[in-house]
Amino acid sequence: MKKHNFSAGPCILPQEVLQKASEAILDFNGLGLSLVEISHRSKDFVAVMEKAQALALELLGLEDQGYKALFLHGGASLEFLMVAYNLLEKKAGYLNTGTWSDKAIKEAKLFGEIVEVGSSKDENFNYIPKGYIVPDGLDYLHLTSNNTIFGTQIKKFPKANTSLVCDMSSDIFSRQLDFSQFDLIYAGAQKNMGPAGTTLVVVKEAILGKVSRQIPSMLDYKVHISKDSMFNTPAVFSVYVSMLTMEWLKNLGGIPEIEKINEKKAQLLYSEIDLNPVFDGYAQKEDRSNMNATFNLTDEDLKETFDELLKEAGINGLNGHRSVGGYRASMYNALSLDSVGVLVDVMSEMERKG
Repeated sequence: MKKHNFSAGPCILPQEVLQKASEAILDFNGLGLSLVEISHRSKDFVAVMEKAQALALELLGLEDQGYKALFLHGGASLEFLMVAYNLLEKKAGYLNTGTWSDKAIKEAKLFGEIVEVGSSKDENFNYIPKGYIVPDGLDYLHLTSNNTIFGTQIKKFPKANTSLVCDMSSDIFSRQLDFSQFDLIYAGAQKNMGPAGTTLVVVKEAILGKVSRQIPSMLDYKVHISKDSMFNTPAVFSVYVSMLTMEWLKNLGGIPEIEKINEKKAQLLYSEIDLNPVFDGYAQKEDRSNMNATFNLTDEDLKETFDELLKEAGINGLNGHRSVGGYRASMYNALSLDSVGVLVDVMSEMERKG
């Protein structure tokens, strides 16, 4: 039985994408070779890379606006370093909304002064700071759009008189935004786009080349742009599956259509959390993430019973992060409304048993 996969990452992927990917592993494009055997510089894979880059810009509405799409190594964790290496000359601002923001701040401090413009650390990151002041003179302002661990999501992005950089690892392609307000977006593939191994970076070329330091080639966005993400061997399989997932999303109707589905999934689950006395939501209501719903049992003595019901229903990956505890339902693009319905049914049954 196929499980209902609520795992926070690596993410659930569309079944048709997995089917095509599995076929490509055995024989890609009728070459008699596996996708993972062919040269990354062969015309067959170059076509994959070019299509993946074009689809990323198309889905985000950023074609012909001075942006480049890159597929790099190292996950969002390396981008914490690369962003600062390429953009931080003197001072940058960071909004601290969780573990990944904390890690990004730590790396950036190696390169210049960091101003923490706001933080929700005082409440263990269960809300998004508001009303903070963005000071003048920043090289850029860094945000994390969705906080996977704590289940919060930025609903309104600040206006700033500087470049806006955003880590969108866990909600890329999930909702409509004016993506042109951002000068650099990065996202690890494994949350909402593909398997682990590649990282999407969408960057406006005009912001690059401004820092005075020398940048090692492997960490220089301009080098990767000049080589079309082929400066070194890319993560062939991850890029290919990401391309397939973006194709799937485009055929579905793109971001406007998936946003409607994601809203329905989130509304269904949060309604149950709010109405069911057995459960208590973790994140403050106005900042709840549509991607990651975090919640707890109001009586921990019920945990064994609830976990058994989840297992019987074929629900996987619901355990919360150790820093929050409880449960976390990750509802990425490929998770069906039916799977959320199964979880809600189990929660309702838990109320009857409780």
